[in-house]
Amino acid sequence: MRFLLYNIRYATGPRMHHYMRSSLDNLDRIADFIRGLEPDLIGLVEVDHGSYRSGGKNQVETLAASLGHYHSHSIKYGLNSFWRRVPVLKTQGNAFLARDRIRNETFHYFKRGMKRLVIELELEHMVVYLVHLSLGAKARHDQLGDLYSMVKNSSKPCVVAGDFNMLWGEREIDLFLAATGLQNANTRNLPTFPSSQPRRHLDFVLHSKEIEVVDFQVPSVTFSDHLPVLVDFNVDIQEEQRGEERPPHCSCIEKQNQLFADAFGFAS
Repeated sequence: MRFLLYNIRYATGPRMHHYMRSSLDNLDRIADFIRGLEPDLIGLVEVDHGSYRSGGKNQVETLAASLGHYHSHSIKYGLNSFWRRVPVLKTQGNAFLARDRIRNETFHYFKRGMKRLVIELELEHMVVYLVHLSLGAKARHDQLGDLYSMVKNSSKPCVVAGDFNMLWGEREIDLFLAATGLQNANTRNLPTFPSSQPRRHLDFVLHSKEIEVVDFQVPSVTFSDHLPVLVDFNVDIQEEQRGEERPPHCSCIEKQNQLFADAFGFAS
């Protein structure tokens, strides 16, 4: 499977002062770029569901129609959030595009933070979670706790992908990896932000041990302030099909819970 993760910044380009401008031309460039990669699954962070920037059109639906993909998307704020009533902000969300029909989707919401959406997409042999974590350290810390619980309870091999906003550096993600047993597809810690002169590693694709990464790339394009992340991987279907015989993501759930509690300060 080929998976593309891309924070497209509402297709408004890489420059901050262009944040509120029209996105129509740049969205076409993004669509052409994605089409050339031929991904099976796409996780999009920061998509516009129909503000004036996109000419009132849902960017997810526009891209899905252009690529011939199925789609799943939602606004990234909590269901009762004040931000869902604010012009422009109320149209901001995240999305999946998939070459094959989507089997099942679930929208989760973190307990804390401005951006709370987690999209869970169930495929035939795996589960993929798409996130956009908080800029605030405390809220992000709590969101990782919620995310840990989702991953721990997953019955299939899983991928956790998105803009993690890991402003503390690699140590912050390393603690989460140790607690969950997930692995970082970006083994060289290649930076993904900003796209013009990348210095920070903010966009992550994490995966359980049943998933084998075949190729990892960070294409150098400046359609957004983030660089895209492209991952080719295989899923160990035989191990997944053994069901209950397949060991959990960590060899011992109690040890896993305690490790997370020690690392992040939560009760297991």
